[in-house]
Amino acid sequence: MDYELYSDVILLGDIPEAGLYAGDIGTVVEKHNVAELETGYSVEFFDMLGNTVAVMTLPESSLRSPNK
Repeated sequence: MDYELYSDVILLGDIPEAGLYAGDIGTVVEKHNVAELETGYSVEFFDMLGNTVAVMTLPESSLRSPNK
């Protein structure tokens, strides 16, 4: 799926070293296209107060749309 900048996405798997877990919601802040590789996205994750928890660059297959 092609995610738009600043759209919300849901993490599909745990990344405990970053404090992130499946189901966490983040915001796409950058798209990365590299020839012959899966599209990647930089995603910013926030806590309930709006503080940044982590910014991760993840492959498209690690994310899903909240609409699914």
